[in-house]
Amino acid sequence: MPSSSNRQRATGRVTLADVARAADVSPITVSRALRGARAVAPELVERVRAAADKLGYVPDPAARALASQRSTHVAVLIPMLTNELFVGLIEAVQSSLRREGFQTLSGVTHYDPGEEEQLLREQLLHRPAGLLVTGFDHTEATRQLMARSGVPCVHLMETSADEGIYSVGFSQQAAARDLTRHLIERGHRRIAFAAAQLDPRTLQRQAGWRAVMQSQGLFEPTLQWANPAPSSMALGGLMFEQIMGQTPPIDAIFFCNDDLAQGALLAANRMRIAVPQRVAVVGFNDLRGSDLMLPPLTTVHTPLRRIGEESAAMLLKLMRQEAVAERCIDVGYTVVVREST
Repeated sequence: MPSSSNRQRATGRVTLADVARAADVSPITVSRALRGARAVAPELVERVRAAADKLGYVPDPAARALASQRSTHVAVLIPMLTNELFVGLIEAVQSSLRREGFQTLSGVTHYDPGEEEQLLREQLLHRPAGLLVTGFDHTEATRQLMARSGVPCVHLMETSADEGIYSVGFSQQAAARDLTRHLIERGHRRIAFAAAQLDPRTLQRQAGWRAVMQSQGLFEPTLQWANPAPSSMALGGLMFEQIMGQTPPIDAIFFCNDDLAQGALLAANRMRIAVPQRVAVVGFNDLRGSDLMLPPLTTVHTPLRRIGEESAAMLLKLMRQEAVAERCIDVGYTVVVREST
């Protein structure tokens, strides 16, 4: 019977036994460490992962399967499932892939690159046919895992022109710049930016707002309001109360998400503050209910379902080893002007 080293030379695949030898532990310890089992001491986990990374090992529980067999599942890594923003996107991805015989296996990263790395390691144990990941805020280990796995990957929500990167999304900064210009065109000058969660896309929107404010000579550091807590209507109401107490007075607020802005509009009604006469309010993403607020919310509509559909179509081509005409698809956005400005 051929040894594991012979199998490696024949297939080019680094085996679990190879990692065990390099880390000077048993194969079962390697398996448990890479699964994240709590029974394995942290120093052993670190030693095993270092050996696996050095050798370029990608776990493959189906290594003895026939070469003709292929996975029928796609791993999807998203920041949150409680956020309506990603629910519609996931539904579009799942619907598109299911029609072609693929199933989705979702993992929630909670906006934590370290958690994303662990989820990716777990997903790769199942040898997915493809990967869909959100944005580009990855650890270096995650980048290496994606590159070494050989699994086709498409990035969601953001775009990149880098060679070898496949992405479907839009420019968060450009959308924020256009929304800020809209407020300035309406005569507003003291425009606050209110952010929660503080994930990379939120910070990109803040950068877009800041660029326009600076170009118009309107930027002041005190106009920036940031809270690392998860975005919610309740937090939006609280931030609105805080911002409205600022002096000199604020005459417009750019909330980084619609749920914050919706909470702000409810707070404004409760506090009897006229919107937009006293202060204009805008959001981002055009979530459900924004058009039903009093007054209806001005926001940026982002085509999330299209992002899901386009990314699934691109990934299908990659998984089938078909040519992809556009590696980077910019789906654009629309500033939706309603009565809150």
